[in-house]
Amino acid sequence: KKYGAEVVGRAEGYDVAVLKLKDAPDGLTPLPLGDSDEVAVGDSTIAIGAPFGLSNTVTTGIISAKNRPVASGDGSSSANSYMSALQTDASINPGNSGGPLLDAGGAVIGINSAIQSTSGGGGMGQSQAGSIGLGFAIPVNQAKNVAEQLIKTGQPVYPVIGATVTMEEKSGGAVISDKGAGGTPAVTPDGPAAKAGLKAGDVITKFNDTVVESGPTLIGEIWTHKPGDKVTLTYKRGSETSTVDVVLGERKGDS
Repeated sequence: KKYGAEVVGRAEGYDVAVLKLKDAPDGLTPLPLGDSDEVAVGDSTIAIGAPFGLSNTVTTGIISAKNRPVASGDGSSSANSYMSALQTDASINPGNSGGPLLDAGGAVIGINSAIQSTSGGGGMGQSQAGSIGLGFAIPVNQAKNVAEQLIKTGQPVYPVIGATVTMEEKSGGAVISDKGAGGTPAVTPDGPAAKAGLKAGDVITKFNDTVVESGPTLIGEIWTHKPGDKVTLTYKRGSETSTVDVVLGERKGDS
């Protein structure tokens, strides 16, 4: 059935939006939300949606991996979303992306968001032949936090370290750039990274206990947290490796 709805808020970077039904009928029962932190590799998964317009399609699989760093876009702009995703081999294609990823008990553990394709790009809008068993879902715990913020204020809030990093995929870490957007300093003066002593050229290699292989990996990990959280960064400066604690700052809205 189709119902009218309005957009309460959207978070482009998280690839999440909140819709509110207009004149919703009585008796609609929302799907229960699971706990994506408790999901284990090998758990059964169910994806629901309308891939390629084929309505009421159900596909099944397993959780293939957790905390998979994914940067995805729609192919029409330079804006990407970043996630530390649940990976599943349940068949995901354009049309059931955006739909729920369920566990065996029917609880929502993620939002289907992106696929890996043989053309090498992530995202749903890019030219690709279809599912090859590498699908990625936004963990529901993160989606819930984002949704609650959107319902509260109508705009997303992103945790930040106050430093611009390069987006090369295979750089052995997240390299702090020489310059930020529009020629601004790459390390925001008096920001979290600056207070921790980080400088341009530093290579961040770990975020807490997670190995950081690239800028997108770092962003995905940062965005699993909230502003005000204290995190530990390991970085290389020349031949020296150091560890610092950073209290995450915040950025409001999609820039």
